Amino acid sequence: MAEQPLLVLAKITAILDAFTLAQPVRSASEIREITGMPGSTTHRLLANLVDHGFLERVGEQYRIGVKMAYWAGPATRALDFVEALAPQLQALRDETGETACFFREEQGARVCTGVAETRHGLKQEMYVGRIQPVHVGSSGRVILAWSDDLLDEITSHGDLPALTGATITDPEVLRRAVEQTRVSGYAITVGERLEAASGLAAPVFDQHAALVGALTVMGPTLRMPREVCEQMVDAVVTAADALTAVFGGRKPRASTG
Repeated sequence: MAEQPLLVLAKITAILDAFTLAQPVRSASEIREITGMPGSTTHRLLANLVDHGFLERVGEQYRIGVKMAYWAGPATRALDFVEALAPQLQALRDETGETACFFREEQGARVCTGVAETRHGLKQEMYVGRIQPVHVGSSGRVILAWSDDLLDEITSHGDLPALTGATITDPEVLRRAVEQTRVSGYAITVGERLEAASGLAAPVFDQHAALVGALTVMGPTLRMPREVCEQMVDAVVTAADALTAVFGGRKPRASTG
């Protein structure tokens, strides 16, 4: 009978945990002793881990495979991103007085990956990991403005779902709004996702001038009517540009077509 996948993963984890900075190279017998697994199981899993690049064999010993470092790269980069993002969000929150957050595109939606909440009692709830539709809100507008394939995808199926009376549901109207965002370099929306809620967002780019996500300030329209959002544009765009610089990024060249 085949082993359960989770049991196999637990055994693989135990093997990988046997390697440390102090002991980066281990023999099969050492691994067997550390993990407490039978010799036949240990040798079978070690062979499989070598075949798939998790481990490398050095004579009669083993070490973590180079491929593991390749896989660890995105996680390290993501950690660096989160650590750099937090102070930027806090500074923007303190400057504007409203909730500052960061959204990235994931599988056709926008996901909050960082937030510094306003100190006001009245606020729009937001938390890390919250998933929202990309066709509504200022951050969604920014994401679509620099994601042509995604824009084509969501506007190719007819009218879009309305969340409020202010939601843009006509694909062509949305395309025009997205184009204006691309020209302006930021987006302001009022009441598209939630009634009586406003948002202002600007793009952040990586070293390849590709969009990383949208830096956003959001709050109740009572405190953030459009004219107040317009007064915050310089602060948000400047903060987004600073975040782009932190990551060694650059803005894409303006289209001349």
